[in-house]
Amino acid sequence: MSYRHRFDPTSLREYDIRGIVGRTLDREDAFAIGRVFGTIVARQGGKRVAVGYDGRLSSPELEAALVEGLEASGMHVLRVGRGPTPMLYFAAVTLATDGAAMVTGSHNPPDYNGFKMTLGGKPFFGEAIQRLGAMAAEGDVVANAAGGDERVDVAQDYVARLLSDWDGGDRLMNVVWDNGNGAAGEVLERLVAGLPGHHIVLNAEIDGRFPAHHPDPTLPRNLEQLIAEVTRTEADLGIAFDGDADRIGVVDDTGHVLFGDQLMVLLSRDVLRQKPGATIIADVKASQVLFDEVARAGGKPLMWKAGHSLIKAKMAEVGAPLGGEMSGHIFFADHWYGFDDALYAAVRLLGVVARSERKVSAMRAELPPVQNTPELRFDCDDVRKFRVIEEVAERLKQAGAEMTAIDGVRVRTEDGWWLLRASNTQAVLVARAEANTEAGLERLKQALSAQLQASGLTPPDFSGANAGH
Repeated sequence: MSYRHRFDPTSLREYDIRGIVGRTLDREDAFAIGRVFGTIVARQGGKRVAVGYDGRLSSPELEAALVEGLEASGMHVLRVGRGPTPMLYFAAVTLATDGAAMVTGSHNPPDYNGFKMTLGGKPFFGEAIQRLGAMAAEGDVVANAAGGDERVDVAQDYVARLLSDWDGGDRLMNVVWDNGNGAAGEVLERLVAGLPGHHIVLNAEIDGRFPAHHPDPTLPRNLEQLIAEVTRTEADLGIAFDGDADRIGVVDDTGHVLFGDQLMVLLSRDVLRQKPGATIIADVKASQVLFDEVARAGGKPLMWKAGHSLIKAKMAEVGAPLGGEMSGHIFFADHWYGFDDALYAAVRLLGVVARSERKVSAMRAELPPVQNTPELRFDCDDVRKFRVIEEVAERLKQAGAEMTAIDGVRVRTEDGWWLLRASNTQAVLVARAEANTEAGLERLKQALSAQLQASGLTPPDFSGANAGH
């Protein structure tokens, strides 16, 4: 009997496995993922794997197939049911499982789905995912094993644990939440019932078709409904989640978006009050303002590679209590477990606001103003994209530029900085620039464009890409 299985190569990503249901991802893939992942857990001496799934229409079928595959490798599966990805991570930690697998398409369109995994409490990504694919192709799996499964309800314990870290006292704030029809729905309604204040939850119903808007809070157009409701109700702030609630979006009391790095400034200051001198990690796309403000607050800023799995791993390595990304992944190891959890980040943010006499808009306005571009992504061949980065880095080195090469190239000048990096998940290059003035930003964009042209590429369209931040 052959146990060999080949995945569509586009589905094996850097941080997870993801594809279009019925085209590049199906039930057979889910079974194979379970069987191979279970084999990996078994060979490390493990036996128990927690499994959860999000609200996508295809998730129940894929979860069932995943569980069958895990059982076929001898695993005992703890099925936590439908809910946000961080609830599964919570189950894996508190139930002391050997691994965890979440069926989720995250912030992708409705016809996508995928799998996020942890092994031994650590992210399962990069080479580990490629190895899983190779093992499947070779049929290198445990044979003739019989596992089992049981359903475990952790939602009540998860919400209770979230509420146990509420530190905002009894201040009655007005908060608007946008679930975006994502997987947090039921958990979120329990959470707000336990918080003081007045709470409105938009799009609370879990609906994998995402009828209200796309479930990605990092794109301003997906926050329009939230902004309108915050403005209408004169709320203190608005909070939004992506499809599986491991990423957060925030809107202040005037309807302005707080970007990931601005949110990190508020959270960093709060953590550093209790842990002076601690290391705070952010990705290479974050504003220089964040790194400067962390240092000003007595912390040690650490710039690291983009990617939630990479940030999590670095946090564990250096013992950082807080990390974050522009994409809205926020990781608390301060009173929490080190994984990205938008619900927990929301509770901590509300605590910061509740204990302050100032409005969120005032906190945002006091940050040094900068001019920047959004994250610009443009097509580049999967092999060529890495070579371009090497070419640019070599030219900059020869020119004596002040450069960081942690993840792509981030160049600092008197005007500010610009970034060029290769995406780990798509055949694209990613560019971003930030300056203190509009004129400075134009010079940075020209410098970036010149480097791309020197490597034979057409620069991205920067028109209309300036934004105050």
